[in-house]
Amino acid sequence: MKRKEINWKESKDKNKDRIGLCNSILRGSSSNKLMKIFLPALILMFNLAVALFILALITTATIVTIPMAYAAGTVSHPVRGINIGIFGIILIIPLLLTFVSGKKKLFNIIEKGESQELEFKQKPSEDIGNSICSFANTNSGIVLVGVSDKGEITGCSKKHEQQIANIAHTCKPAIYPKIEEVKIDNKLVFAVKVKKSGSLHSCKNIAYERIGTHDKPLSPEEVIQHAKNLGNIRFDSAICEGATLKDIDEGKVMLFLKKAKKQRGLDIEENSLIEEAMMRLKLLRDEKLTNTAILLFGKNPQHFFLQSEVKCIMFKGTNVTGHMIDMKLIKGDIINQLKKVEDFIFEHIPMAAWIEDWKLQRQEKWMYPPKAIRESLANALAHRDYESTSKVQVRIFDDRIEFWNPGSLPIGWTVETLKQKHESQPRNPLIAKHFFLIKYIEEVGTGTNKIIEWCANWGLPEPEFECTGTSMINTFYNFKYVDDKYLIKLGLNQRQRKVVGYVIENKRITNKELRDLFPTISGETARLNLSGLVKKGILVKHGEKKGAYYSLAYPKNIPNIPNISQESKTLSKKGGAK
Repeated sequence: MKRKEINWKESKDKNKDRIGLCNSILRGSSSNKLMKIFLPALILMFNLAVALFILALITTATIVTIPMAYAAGTVSHPVRGINIGIFGIILIIPLLLTFVSGKKKLFNIIEKGESQELEFKQKPSEDIGNSICSFANTNSGIVLVGVSDKGEITGCSKKHEQQIANIAHTCKPAIYPKIEEVKIDNKLVFAVKVKKSGSLHSCKNIAYERIGTHDKPLSPEEVIQHAKNLGNIRFDSAICEGATLKDIDEGKVMLFLKKAKKQRGLDIEENSLIEEAMMRLKLLRDEKLTNTAILLFGKNPQHFFLQSEVKCIMFKGTNVTGHMIDMKLIKGDIINQLKKVEDFIFEHIPMAAWIEDWKLQRQEKWMYPPKAIRESLANALAHRDYESTSKVQVRIFDDRIEFWNPGSLPIGWTVETLKQKHESQPRNPLIAKHFFLIKYIEEVGTGTNKIIEWCANWGLPEPEFECTGTSMINTFYNFKYVDDKYLIKLGLNQRQRKVVGYVIENKRITNKELRDLFPTISGETARLNLSGLVKKGILVKHGEKKGAYYSLAYPKNIPNIPNISQESKTLSKKGGAK
């Protein structure tokens, strides 16, 4: 009969394996609950299926053979009782095997000792509260009470269960672990199972975190950081000390209310009194202005928050050691900052322009998608860490644009999380809410996914997301050959430049498609043109022979030549992003 096995290789690390295994064994494992503990649903279903199958065979044999044998006087009715007994044994044997297997695995776990998720306590002394608190603050874990530090089963008494619960309840906020009984060699052990909490807990006014096999007390600075990470302390909803209604620009508030009513149907009249508007927008706390109120509508937000400026830099070349062509510090409220930073960007990035057959108007396209630029700026302003002394930065290079945002990702997130479906976890929910009201951002956690999609539709590589530990960086790479003057400098003829334009528009091209563009050329001429673009690092070939096609090369493979002249890049003053 098969027994349930746990695949240790599926877990991410040894400690998680052990705690997962310990959970599976300790779940309700008192001797008087044997059926509940060691009969998981899958084993029960399997055993019943096998038993019913065997019972069917026995019954069939009984129905067919027993009457005949009984009539002949060679067998009696007690045989049927034997059959039922066999059926019972079939059910009991796997249960006993599971019990023995589970007990053995529990011993194996104890033998391996304490870990990040497992703590031993010989008796329910006061320091058990430290372990319960550290598991609640750091990661889910189990405290085995009745097991010495050396892993010896010492056991404890039934009355200790209430003592353990009382200690857990004295933590602040109170913790309510699941306490289960385990009988090992007729000795009682309590498994105290603690889940990670969304709050910061302390025991006797000291907060703890689990580090390996130790419960480490947190310093005051660490307590504050933990509280911030959990959202218990938020900059955006904190009172702005020294700020009064005189620091609020009434005109900015009226414009915001008008736009929010049009974009999201906000039910606040634009001619409302400032104090009433602040209250209904939830920008007052204890009748005082919050930090968000000043950042959104302040006459001079930098008087309170010098770090709320945005630094915009245009570099020549592809690294920060290059010549700084232009630099601006964008001040003011964060709503108008977004518009001013956009203006700076569109003054310094090129716009491709071309004439297409059968179209009277000239076609124009910015080097980067304007929607992606706005989304990245809005994210940087809404989700930055305003308690950091660093500023939001926008860095423009020949081959890319970077958005630097002081702060880090939510706990448990990686840059890969940003590329997948994810919930919205804004660092500054009050700021994010007001950006949402004027459609600067959405609240559904799709911003980064849309940035990726917009760049792909624009013919650009997937944008990069990087977390340095103190800042988030969002980078868009460009294809410098969207600019016709750059292509001429590379030595491309008119036909090759048209091929590049075709690939930008259609993502790929084949030999046949090139001959369709230029019906007078031969297949060999088409091949040479495409090969020439591959050699110049502009196209990449995929496949061979008839299945071959060509796509745009990744920007880092593009030849590095002197920067485009300034005249090629400024149709921007005609009105910015479209």
